[in-house]
Amino acid sequence: MHPDRNFHWQDRAEMRAFVAETGFGMLFAATPDGPRVAHVPVLFRDEERIAFHLSNGNQITRHLAGTEALFVVNGPHDYISPDWYGMDDQVPTWNYVSVELQGQVTALDKAALADLIDALSTDRESRLAPKPVWTRDKMRDGLFDRMLCAITGFEMRIDAWRGTRKLGQNKPAPAREAAADALDALGSSRLAGLMRKS
Repeated sequence: MHPDRNFHWQDRAEMRAFVAETGFGMLFAATPDGPRVAHVPVLFRDEERIAFHLSNGNQITRHLAGTEALFVVNGPHDYISPDWYGMDDQVPTWNYVSVELQGQVTALDKAALADLIDALSTDRESRLAPKPVWTRDKMRDGLFDRMLCAITGFEMRIDAWRGTRKLGQNKPAPAREAAADALDALGSSRLAGLMRKS
């Protein structure tokens, strides 16, 4: 994560909420074929475990169980022009929010994988209200089980949490506000809002 301690994010509850809300990230692991990454939806099983699934055809899938992996979730980010600060002698930069979770990965059995898929769909479908929630009962008999054979479920025990909120905290409040105004004008309102709260 970013080496400047001004940007270190230590609040685990906030990081967990950010990961849960985003629900998607990149899983990195070393394999005999070299480093690999997969883009996966994720769900917390409890305070210290996340679960996810991968296509069996993904190059990382067959090497993942029993290894250590790194899961990265990125939030809003954008280029920051030095002109926006209203200060002399500034340089361009990039502001962003990101969380890294590191830990040991184990494979899920088929029943736990089915539960994970149900939980993932319930979590995301509930955010689409008033749309009726999709469930696998809407599928033809046997199709869900056949489709499960094409994926593998995993769980990662989180041994390390690392977060970065690089939002201009090293600048005076008026400079952060001016940069946030410029981002708002460009449509990057989510990052601008976070900068105003930092």
